[in-house]
Amino acid sequence: MSRRTIKVDTLARVEGEGAMDIRITGDKVKDVKLRIYEPPRFFEAFLRGRMYSEAPDITARICGICPIAYMMSSVHAMEDIFGVTVGGPLRELRRLIYCGEWIESHALHIYLLHAPDFLGYESAVHMAKDYADVVKKGLRLKKAGNDIVRLVGGREIHPINVRVGGFYSVPSKAALGALRDELLWACDASEETVRWAAELPFPDFERDYEFVALQHPDEYPFNEGRLVSNKGLDIPISDFHEHIEEYHVEHSTSLHSRLRARGEYFVGPQARWALNYDKLTPRVKSLAEELGLGGITRNPFKSILIRGLETLYACEEAVRVIDAYEEPDAPYAAYEVKAGTGYGCTEAPRGICHHVYSVDGEGHITFARIAPPTAQNQPVIESDLRAYATKFMDLSNDDLQWQCEQAIRNYDPCISCSCHFLRVRVIREA
Repeated sequence: MSRRTIKVDTLARVEGEGAMDIRITGDKVKDVKLRIYEPPRFFEAFLRGRMYSEAPDITARICGICPIAYMMSSVHAMEDIFGVTVGGPLRELRRLIYCGEWIESHALHIYLLHAPDFLGYESAVHMAKDYADVVKKGLRLKKAGNDIVRLVGGREIHPINVRVGGFYSVPSKAALGALRDELLWACDASEETVRWAAELPFPDFERDYEFVALQHPDEYPFNEGRLVSNKGLDIPISDFHEHIEEYHVEHSTSLHSRLRARGEYFVGPQARWALNYDKLTPRVKSLAEELGLGGITRNPFKSILIRGLETLYACEEAVRVIDAYEEPDAPYAAYEVKAGTGYGCTEAPRGICHHVYSVDGEGHITFARIAPPTAQNQPVIESDLRAYATKFMDLSNDDLQWQCEQAIRNYDPCISCSCHFLRVRVIREA
């Protein structure tokens, strides 16, 4: 038998350092590994001993693309300990800043990281030579999200205005109103994005995933809700580690996750979409149904469409919050520090971001545990690669390599935020 070896030294358009090995012997895929070799960053360790109030600013540094998710999960956990309930305009401002993060993150992924895969370009820079207007639209859409994060959070990257109980300061109604016209443009641009992306070529590839996401009784989830799945999971966020096991594998410095009852699971936009479709706006649902995307979407390559639809939702939600906003009497809710353990879970653009903290009576953190979305998705990414390589083994080396790289980028993996490449190697053996 002939032997084929496919080796990719660097895969661009993901965040972090890692490698993917696929070993094929004859007509069978023998082994798949998503090897994350980036050194551990030890956030959980150096949170210990710090004051509870430092957690939002420290955890924001975990990710430059989705710092709000880490900040919000940490503040919700602290508020769980102290018995704080945040409502009214402060809660609405939290939804607004989350809208900003989803808009900027999804626009970045759709236009700069994922679209080049479908169109056969090495990067968005190369794509811009033929699709200049498309890339410009993506950058403008991303900026609309960044503007929300900057105004409410204090700055675009690693915001500094989020705190336990609310914010250090709150924007005026006039300042928020100044964002409205651009967000109305962003609503239309998001719909155009989805229609444009719907014309991209999608491989015929579907799998029977277990989707896991937050579910709220009244709204599409950002900050609150129960953890549910399409296969029976329905738990409070405090029971996360009773039902989900984190475990170490030799080829990764990031922990993997699995449901104790059934194994791998899938978090992120497609999971939220499957479990919260009824909470979307009429405009989003109408567009989705027009394109045949109502309910569950099991093709991971179509995640680009779901991200586009979530972007439209976030733009509409941002306009709603701005229109209804009235400045609160105080920028944060009052509370008393006390010892205890608390839980926080919010929906990062890439999926659920779960935090657990314990603090002592003076407010010092004695324990921290964080489960990022990409770590949770590692097993299902490997499973996708195995299934895809098996189904499309007759593709040429170049085509199989390209599609396997894209199968990884379907998840918009955030391995870390210090580097931006992933090495992929596919080895064929006779």
